Amino acid sequence: MPASASTKHLTSIELGRIRRAVGIARLMDTAVRLPVLGVRIGADSILGLIPAVGDVATSLIGLYILNEARRLGIPNDKLARMAVNLGIDAAGGTVPLLGDIFDVYFKSHRRNVGIILNHFGISEDELNRRI
Repeated sequence: MPASASTKHLTSIELGRIRRAVGIARLMDTAVRLPVLGVRIGADSILGLIPAVGDVATSLIGLYILNEARRLGIPNDKLARMAVNLGIDAAGGTVPLLGDIFDVYFKSHRRNVGIILNHFGISEDELNRRI
């Protein structure tokens, strides 16, 4: 089934929620490309440098994405997978310095948005094209 056929049931409000989650994930995980390394980082990697407070803040943002997925009707098994991704990110971020490097590569917010997009059979490009 084409991706567009599976998204016809989404309302404009639901599409807005998905767009918001995608935008937040982009900001948190892949907002800026590091020129020398060629790796994309976001606010998660930068806030993670602040001991304790940064990791709590990024986890709360991850919980927002998880709650939006719940409100969109994502099944419990996928919500559980998203919670595990968030837990791994939070646990990894607690390790000084290594946790910050881990944040650069794990990108839990993008993983979780990917689960949402996959559930509805829609790509980010198609999401941006829809009105």
